[in-house]
Amino acid sequence: MIQGQSVSLKRIARKRRTIAPEGFDLWIHSASLGEFEQARPLIDRLLEERPGISILASFFSPSGFEVRRDYHPRVATVYLPFDTPGGAAAFIEAARPKAAIFVKYEFWGNYLSVLRRRHIPVYIISAIFRPGQIFFRPWGGTFRKILKCFAHLYVQDEASRKLLEGIGITAVSVVGDTRFDRVSAVRAGGHDVAEVEHFLRGSDKVLIAGSSWEKDEALYIPWLLRHPEVKAIVAPHEFDSLRIAEIRHAIGDEQTMSFTTYREIFAADPADSRLKDVRVLVINCFGLLSSLYRYGTVAYVGGGFGKSIHNINEAAVYGIPVVFGPKHYKFKEASDLIACGGGFEVDSAESVDSTLSHLFADPHALSVAGKAAGDYIRRNLGATDKIHKDLFPG
Repeated sequence: MIQGQSVSLKRIARKRRTIAPEGFDLWIHSASLGEFEQARPLIDRLLEERPGISILASFFSPSGFEVRRDYHPRVATVYLPFDTPGGAAAFIEAARPKAAIFVKYEFWGNYLSVLRRRHIPVYIISAIFRPGQIFFRPWGGTFRKILKCFAHLYVQDEASRKLLEGIGITAVSVVGDTRFDRVSAVRAGGHDVAEVEHFLRGSDKVLIAGSSWEKDEALYIPWLLRHPEVKAIVAPHEFDSLRIAEIRHAIGDEQTMSFTTYREIFAADPADSRLKDVRVLVINCFGLLSSLYRYGTVAYVGGGFGKSIHNINEAAVYGIPVVFGPKHYKFKEASDLIACGGGFEVDSAESVDSTLSHLFADPHALSVAGKAAGDYIRRNLGATDKIHKDLFPG
């Protein structure tokens, strides 16, 4: 990240020479890959409808930049330097954006102040606010001023709008979360994975464990070992060779296979006898998980025993129940899915056992929960259309 920040202005200058000599038409900042995926429906629509548009996409995290660094010829991707007065001024001078969009939680005071002084309109999309945030505390005056730099705030829910109204921020529209549009598009454009279909042939009970961490695996792997009738696909959040080896060892090497090895076997002989006893496929590559959820009976989405859960909508869009850990308070969709019966919070080995066992053993409960999850996603589509119509009419 530090190395990347050091060359951000050079990357901007190089890209400006080819696609944005007068400055970028739009600057979009996403902290990481998840936030970029929230912006992606809008980015893709603009690229399709406006072939000559130039977009600067900035990231703070390597997990965003490294994955999307070559996203599109008309999109320049850079690291956003730290939020210092001089750094912010130099970055915006180098980019000269005509407008800016920040995604969800990005409140960079110096950058926002420079944009405001230069009369460059800046917006935030898919934002969500909670009473405990510093903006709503008696001592949060400085941070409330930051919010006034936005020309308009597009928020996920009415509760956020009311919180902002209470501190005098009224340029607010409740449009929902663009992430729903993104996962719906992923499902529509998803692809079948022949090797996985072969692996799952004849199985009607499949657990997809997506973006899992060690604390997640310590809970669901023992359950898997007690339920040999269930096949599983495990896609850990980190998949270096050590992590893959640890997962395979915990399950039993003879019962597992990594995806790369399996692909080689499948290409040679789909009926290879080495697959006979394998019931857990461990994914050791990036970009496949969103397509793999389509094969699941139940999804377990990791992160809820660490900082926070990962993308549960990515699984729910396929109409399957979603199970996740307790640290989900920042994500409205988690509370909503629990409320509608499509999501299930677990906080211990006992709750993992009871929840997974119930869903896999009761076809009616499974069907009801899966339908609730899929219906929830469909009810919340459309945020991208509302933002696009407002900001880019005609």
